[in-house]
Amino acid sequence: MLSLNNEPDAFTFASLIKGCAQLGGRDHAQWIHALLIEKQIAINYILGSALIDMYSKCGRIETAKEIFETIQRNYVSVWNAMINGLAVHGLALDAIALFSHMVLEKVSPDCITFVGILTACSHCGLIELGRKYFDLMSSYAIQPQLEHYGAMVDLLGRAGHLDEAYAIVQEMPMEPDVVIWRAFLSACRTQKNSHMGEVAINKIETLKSGDYVLLSNIYCSANKWDSAERVRDTMKKNGVRKNSGKSWIEMAGVIHQFKAGDKSHLEREAIYKVLEGLIRRTKMEGFIPTKELVLMDVSDEEKEENLNYHSEKLALAYGILKSSPGTAIHITKNLRTCLDCHCWMKVVSKILYRVIVVRDRIRFHWFEGGVCTCGDYW
Repeated sequence: MLSLNNEPDAFTFASLIKGCAQLGGRDHAQWIHALLIEKQIAINYILGSALIDMYSKCGRIETAKEIFETIQRNYVSVWNAMINGLAVHGLALDAIALFSHMVLEKVSPDCITFVGILTACSHCGLIELGRKYFDLMSSYAIQPQLEHYGAMVDLLGRAGHLDEAYAIVQEMPMEPDVVIWRAFLSACRTQKNSHMGEVAINKIETLKSGDYVLLSNIYCSANKWDSAERVRDTMKKNGVRKNSGKSWIEMAGVIHQFKAGDKSHLEREAIYKVLEGLIRRTKMEGFIPTKELVLMDVSDEEKEENLNYHSEKLALAYGILKSSPGTAIHITKNLRTCLDCHCWMKVVSKILYRVIVVRDRIRFHWFEGGVCTCGDYW
């Protein structure tokens, strides 16, 4: 477009910003923002909200805050973008403080605001505050929708209150949709409750591969190996394939994609050499792979090999290969990061003295010194 001397407008930048936010490209985000300024495009509330969202999803929450402070804030969408950005980074108390500031500024929250606040509470296990803000919606004449009930189911289920979460599903004034039941199923996986997991599965009319995997993981966690095997057989019978995990990492302005077991990269030999070295070092530190969650009827050695080459591990190896010691590595993943990769990343951050940032489908994970900012609560 630029090479053809066609000038981008505000709509062009809105699309660019949205695409960059999805991929989490930090360098691309800076380039787009710089070009926006160079082209002297006025940053209205729409572009301002989009920039906040983009920087938040690219892991630059401080930059998102700076933009928030410099633009007009009389539109609720601007506040929503910042609250949601804080929520996805696990900064629940900051999100709540911003909500209070918003009210003081005489900006009325809308239904999206409360989705952000409830999500923030869910990520940090703030049950009482979650209940408070759910009840507060009526003060603003906002009727809870499916998204709000889903957030409450996630909040309560994640915290171990499965009975209360189930009660909310049953007492909703509208018919719970598949998203609600999947939120409940995910909570059952977290709490290793196979009985309630079966209840959720029976309510989902068209099962996707992720549903089967969740139920299988619930059975594995509860040591119900025969039941997990039945799930695997059902997947085979119905021709269901597990969703392929994909991870992206941006190096020198280029976004590289990796899939589990990927050997298509031009530098695959060097990548696998780095990864094998990391695997050996983490084992020396006492790391034990979580083999019981591998949905495969193979030996323990093959299960371990399957875990070793998950997409985020390959992306991390490439990041280490291409970056200087001590620099942070940022990775984006399309699925929820698994327990094995999460534990492994913590160990790697400790032995390499590196900050590793992974944005998965749920939230950001900042690994440093052997711990994660999510507190193993995700």
